[in-house]
Amino acid sequence: MNKLKKIGLTALAGSLIAGSVNAADMAVTGTAALTFGGGDENKNTGNGWSMSDGVTFSASGEVNDIGVTMSLELDGGAAESYTAQLFDDRSITLTLPDDMGTLTFAGHGGSSALSAIDDKMPAAYEEPWAVVTGASTAVINGDAEEDMFTYSYSHDSGLSFTAAYHNAEAGQSVESYNDFAVAYTGVEGLTVGYGTGTDHSTATDSEESTMYATYAMGGMTVGVQTSEKDVEGGATSDVDTSGFGISYAVSDDLSVSLGQHVAEYNSGDDQEATAVGISYTMGSMSIAGSYHTVDNIANTSTDDRNAYEVQIKFNF
Repeated sequence: MNKLKKIGLTALAGSLIAGSVNAADMAVTGTAALTFGGGDENKNTGNGWSMSDGVTFSASGEVNDIGVTMSLELDGGAAESYTAQLFDDRSITLTLPDDMGTLTFAGHGGSSALSAIDDKMPAAYEEPWAVVTGASTAVINGDAEEDMFTYSYSHDSGLSFTAAYHNAEAGQSVESYNDFAVAYTGVEGLTVGYGTGTDHSTATDSEESTMYATYAMGGMTVGVQTSEKDVEGGATSDVDTSGFGISYAVSDDLSVSLGQHVAEYNSGDDQEATAVGISYTMGSMSIAGSYHTVDNIANTSTDDRNAYEVQIKFNF
């Protein structure tokens, strides 16, 4: 092969490689946050400081009119050691042709339809049940597991639908999980939604459901939500929850909120969580905080605690 042919083939191969690279859009985003927490939560630990950070790499392209997006997150979390959780959320999403929705497979960090709407109440920072250790056990929050399929579809009318399925691996206590959720945003300012799911455990099954409504008018947003969990043959494990939230955008950058979440058990005292929050945004940086009081944590009448948290977060 003469030199001219070699140069021609080399140029052709280079153009093909360049073409395949250019066909995919690459993006890198990330966050870094510094958090300080105190109150009853910090009486015995002493140091309330922590840091969390994450970098997400994504690549997207198209194959036969089907959009393909791959996402991989490097996440240090708030742990002292990066080793256990360096590689965090990862997924691949197919955008189906003719606006037929998206199909996502999450190798890690999957969020079911119910998990995505576990608390839709407006909040400037954290939910009422967050921050205080143990309070989140009262939240009816679907499933978030590895190797989860999720399908989502939205219509121009404002109607959307999401369904998820997770088939457990050997050694897990859950045999499978499936759920779906619908939402409607066709009326200006109003959002209503409903979701339900079934947890097929090796021991017993449980049914979860939630419904919510939020309404925004001017700078104010209000919301209410009610959820329930029914455990087959285990009435003492049943939980009914209700919550409300109200937030107000003082300006484009400053928001404040008040929220409450109550978990009612078949026996014992109800868990009652209340929180006030505030957030301020300056470009890619935000400062936010909240103060929480929780009574009868996880149905324990002698466990009442308060906590506060302040966070500075950078997005890039």
